[in-house]
Amino acid sequence: MTQVGVVGYGTIGKRVADAVVAQRDMDVVGVAKTSPNFEAETAVAKGYDLYAAVDERRDLFDEAGIPVAGDLDDLVETADVIVDATPSGIGAQNREVYEAHDTPAIYQGGEDADVADTSFNARANFEDAVGADHVRVVSCNTTGLSRLMAPLQEEYGVEKARVTLVRRGGDPGQTGRGPIDDILPDPVSLPSHHGPDVKTIFPDLAIDTLGLKVPATLMHMHSVNVTLESDVDADEVRDLLAEESRLFLIPESAGIDGAGKLKQFALDAGRSRGDVWENCIWDESIAMRGNDLYLFQAIHQESDVVAENVDAIRAITDSASKAESIATTNETLGMGLGRDL
Repeated sequence: MTQVGVVGYGTIGKRVADAVVAQRDMDVVGVAKTSPNFEAETAVAKGYDLYAAVDERRDLFDEAGIPVAGDLDDLVETADVIVDATPSGIGAQNREVYEAHDTPAIYQGGEDADVADTSFNARANFEDAVGADHVRVVSCNTTGLSRLMAPLQEEYGVEKARVTLVRRGGDPGQTGRGPIDDILPDPVSLPSHHGPDVKTIFPDLAIDTLGLKVPATLMHMHSVNVTLESDVDADEVRDLLAEESRLFLIPESAGIDGAGKLKQFALDAGRSRGDVWENCIWDESIAMRGNDLYLFQAIHQESDVVAENVDAIRAITDSASKAESIATTNETLGMGLGRDL
């Protein structure tokens, strides 16, 4: 059993911890928090050993009556692998702690790419992370784009990708985020950071990305245009994408016309927190005009990287092949949203 420590028990960290516990070959040895808030109490209630991420703040946990098992060094020393799910920039600061204990670590997409030996997407470049000391799971949007580009690149070749990302203003719990009543080019200049981030997975891919930020919390939406190198029709592309285990092609008959209904569908399907780990592609949006492919996809920013973190643990420990890891992760998490529709 690979013993996993999770540093940062917020939006991503708590989901990764629950996903790790669901696996047959790994377990959570502990989680680290900076503050004794409701998430810290939830972690203890779930039976996770709680560690103080900042030693100077350990007294705050004592004052709140929340027991801690030690500090960050103690957790890192105990774990076989660390998943760092802290806010952007903190993971890079924590790297020296992981290195001091010779403990391999997985970082999130908010960190710069140079924090790690390789950026990671299970579908696209699993093998690059095998045996690495530091791996960065790319952001929610880059994860979604990589899952889509990988089969298109392999099957047809991609001449050029152009993506407009309509991004949620913040997660449901991020009360300080915005805009409240506006639509913002974010950034105004070309490209947004997403295209260069995709190129950390596909160095030779020609891709331009534009970003907008809107007053919503549910999901990101991608308007995708890909010029393929092969002459194919929409049905061929549809069949190709339908075979991908982490892509959900939403049938027109489902009556799912937006992110709100997608979340409701996930809740009705029994998904914890209403999580949607898969890319959600509207089947009827898939269209070909010459060699240009068009489609819309929704990306649940709180959860789509969770499966990738689990696969990155197996890659970094060289404990399973790409196919074995993806199949196991999919099975244990119950992926395959809407396969029976």
